[in-house]
Amino acid sequence: MADGSYEIEIKSLLGEALRAEELLKRMQALDGACVLVRSSEQLNHYFEGGDPAELAKRLAAHLSAADAARLAEIAKGSKVSVRTRAENGEARIVMKASIGDDSSENGVMRAEFEQSVPGFSLDALDSEVLAAGFRYQAKWSRAREEYALQGANVCLDKNAGYGYVAEFEKVIDDAARAPEARAELLGLMEGLGVEELPQDRLERMFAHYNAHWPEYYGTDKVFTVE
Repeated sequence: MADGSYEIEIKSLLGEALRAEELLKRMQALDGACVLVRSSEQLNHYFEGGDPAELAKRLAAHLSAADAARLAEIAKGSKVSVRTRAENGEARIVMKASIGDDSSENGVMRAEFEQSVPGFSLDALDSEVLAAGFRYQAKWSRAREEYALQGANVCLDKNAGYGYVAEFEKVIDDAARAPEARAELLGLMEGLGVEELPQDRLERMFAHYNAHWPEYYGTDKVFTVE
């Protein structure tokens, strides 16, 4: 994989709003410079099947030359996942490829491309993805608050189905630094008293949501999967 943006992300399942509030208080106590970077309401549409390279070709004319080249590079990666996102009314394409042994949907270490596509609505962008041979896997909705904390991004998400989830993330430009960045995030999480959501449980939760997503999309309903 060529140099670019690599996302190191670890999730912690909080569940209830009170636990999210308590975590935020600990973050602010740990770092007085912890600030809210942005908040958003999001719709995320996940896809499966299809040809990532074909999708990259279809979108190339709607992206800058640099972004089109990066998207084409990600499309060549391992375990590529594709989603579209509406964030505060803006349509975005997201493509991720695993740089570890876990999945690109939920894995810890991933090469990532995310960019708005000017002039496209979420439905229009979905149509481009479907035309590249993909099909809907599931549709998700969430409210997100993103904080800057000691060189990391921490997102407190209220997700349909999952309830509250914290995502601890670093973005690096060298894949070789991924293990170091992961260790730094785990140390930060330990100091805040939160634990990593195990990948096997996360995959079970993901599978359950995908099988039942119409019951949860756009709602406050939450399920529990051990």
